[in-house]
Amino acid sequence: MIFEKPCPTRKTGNRHWLHTLFLLVLAAMACQQAMAYSYEERQNIDFSKYTVTDPNASFFDVDARMKTLENTDNSMLLERMDHLQMTESCKSMLSKPPLDNRIRIPGYYPSPKAWREASQPMFDFSEDVSQLAGAYVATQDNYYGECLINYLNKWAEANALWKFYYSLDDRQAWYSTESMMFGAAMAYSIVRPRIEGMEEEKKNIDAWLNRLAKRHSAIQGGLKGSCCNNHFYRRALYASMIGILTDDDELFQFGVSAIYSALNDMTPEGGFPLELSRGRRATHYQNYALLYLITNMQIISRQGYDVFNLEVNGHSIRDAVNYLMAIIEDPSQLKDYAPHEQYQGFMKYDQYFTWMEIYLTHFQQPDLEKFLEQYRPVYNRGAGGYITLYFMPPGKQQRARYEESQEKQERADIAIPERN
Repeated sequence: MIFEKPCPTRKTGNRHWLHTLFLLVLAAMACQQAMAYSYEERQNIDFSKYTVTDPNASFFDVDARMKTLENTDNSMLLERMDHLQMTESCKSMLSKPPLDNRIRIPGYYPSPKAWREASQPMFDFSEDVSQLAGAYVATQDNYYGECLINYLNKWAEANALWKFYYSLDDRQAWYSTESMMFGAAMAYSIVRPRIEGMEEEKKNIDAWLNRLAKRHSAIQGGLKGSCCNNHFYRRALYASMIGILTDDDELFQFGVSAIYSALNDMTPEGGFPLELSRGRRATHYQNYALLYLITNMQIISRQGYDVFNLEVNGHSIRDAVNYLMAIIEDPSQLKDYAPHEQYQGFMKYDQYFTWMEIYLTHFQQPDLEKFLEQYRPVYNRGAGGYITLYFMPPGKQQRARYEESQEKQERADIAIPERN
């Protein structure tokens, strides 16, 4: 399933003409790189060698990890496991109504408060499924796995998330459901093969996730960045995981196609041009793209494909990682791609850096390891949940480098919408 990738357009309004010219130059640079594959060429790319080889493979080796956790004396991991001795009962979680009505979410930038209020049930869903999966891994108690299956089955029976409002000028509901889908699929992949019975519930959930993924991914996003940028990578993330769970090669290949697209479209330095075109948020969006790309690569690699060493037009994912670290350390390395006065707000939150934990299980990179130490334990309610619990080698780090109160701060949602 490959799609057209038109160059993005941007409105500049009545800005000063020099600023407008600057934006046009950036867009031209991004467009030149982004069109390295024409639509016709993209249709001819053959991803048929990528097929689902193990529908029961989660995004990490769950059995091996639970065995490691049984014997660990790592204080950080033990604290995380204690944290997951849940206080909220399964009955309480199951009492929450599924989102079976038409979903419409106001835009974030014009109305952050209204957006947060409308989005809260979606946040709760992602928190619930990641917590149940994490509690299952930490305790190995089937209570949590069975609760997760019952929870998702309730949403499947209601055909929740099926009805959402979408137009080219109002895409927020489309954006917001992305993370719910990959959050549910990744959590479900942890427990499904290990919980015996419940076959009818599993069948319902599989069909529901597959149905949602195909409907949602059929929307290309129009002529703006959503067709091809980080939102494409987010759609690819759920496509890969749900494709595996439901043994659907078409969905799985859609997920793989995003990796090829991202590597192909890189600037010579390793930047993602549609992310760099975000101006003062270029660094944030370079990192944001990596969050989904590397998590997706981990899912794909569990099917036996060496995508972490994949090269397209001489670029590998290592180029994008090295470029990110360079522009974080020295924003002047952005050169003419974006202003050097970069937004740094995202660096307060561990959720943006869960991909690093995964990446470091594939490559040794001391600067990345040192950077991640200040954020551990890392957690992302959508993109995998308790990632440090699932991936960090027990000998790496014993204690968090930040105060516990930071973890309790309100988390900035990672599904930042595109500016229209």
